[in-house]
Amino acid sequence: MKKTHIAGIIIIAIAIAAIIGTLSDSSTYANFTEAFDNPSAEFHVVGVLNRDKETVYNPEENPNEFIFYMIDKENVEKKVVLHRTKPQDFERSEQIVIIGKAVEGDFHANQILMKCPSKYNDGSGEFKTPEEHKGTNAAS
Repeated sequence: MKKTHIAGIIIIAIAIAAIIGTLSDSSTYANFTEAFDNPSAEFHVVGVLNRDKETVYNPEENPNEFIFYMIDKENVEKKVVLHRTKPQDFERSEQIVIIGKAVEGDFHANQILMKCPSKYNDGSGEFKTPEEHKGTNAAS
């Protein structure tokens, strides 16, 4: 075999190994029950902020720890420890996606994505659901 053929085979093998490694590390969407059933895996959990419970953020003590309570789509509530600074306009978020793992009864997130309701604001100061917003556009 020529050296170029051997080099090509090695490059292909490395590419296949990288693809398999990426697929095995990828996380999936789940609810809290699934995430806590498999604490070694990373999950995306979709839910809403429990506005009845206090959020805790003390940047003087630990700027990379923000604690809040979230309710997933199955109405399961869990304490979430976000290992980042508190996101701007967090309390205004309509929906939250956290990415992380279950650790000893709490969900430890390393990333957060928020759906901001501002595009559904009609200027009156009250937010509309996407369905209400569509109805307003249809009437205009």
